[in-house]
Amino acid sequence: MDHGLAELDARIAGCRACPRLVEWREEVARTKRAAFAEETYWGRPVPGFGPPGARLLIVGLAPAAHGGNRTGRMFTGDRSGDVLYQALYDVGLASQPTAVTADDGLELHGVRVTSPVHCAPPANKPTPGERDTCRPWLVRELELLRPSLRSVVVLGAFGWQAALPAFAEAGWKVPRPRPVFTHGARAALERPGGPIELFGCFHVSQRNTFTGRLTPAMLRDVLRTAAEAAGLRTVPEAG
Repeated sequence: MDHGLAELDARIAGCRACPRLVEWREEVARTKRAAFAEETYWGRPVPGFGPPGARLLIVGLAPAAHGGNRTGRMFTGDRSGDVLYQALYDVGLASQPTAVTADDGLELHGVRVTSPVHCAPPANKPTPGERDTCRPWLVRELELLRPSLRSVVVLGAFGWQAALPAFAEAGWKVPRPRPVFTHGARAALERPGGPIELFGCFHVSQRNTFTGRLTPAMLRDVLRTAAEAAGLRTVPEAG
């Protein structure tokens, strides 16, 4: 991994800036869920996951209490991750369709996954203050990825609203008025040296995937379009 990203990830994992989130993530790690009672939870902020020089960035919301907060890797060990990594595998951007533990061998191809809030929040709802406190981590991640980054998929309205100010702080020009989040939204963010393409996608939450608001085909379509905008090779849709 790039030294800058490795250092950033280590610093994120040691952050204790938000008292409410620190208390919650550590309480969850102590009490656990019955199905994972024999496991040792990560119980810390969860850094981004993916190779250096990623051309496509996926921005979520925050780690799940018994997913990333347990495993220590973004979208790993929960239903949302099952949907996301299956879709990444289907379009040729992941080495395997499952993400179970941080040492399961999963590799992403030209893709990095991150979030604007790195600690699991109560009820999956960070406060605006917690979002803003965590923003410098995303800004620094964007700065480190800037030489290679070509496109970004943002999952959900919260991530969209949190990411736009971070892009501005990292040196991209965000259009005015600011692009509005919708599924399938697309916007170009300009900066010297080249723009990036920003794509909106409904979040891979169980609420969206169980109700059919976001189907696997819809997710694959956004990922494939964003990957092609980034210059990444994808697998054609079957059939």
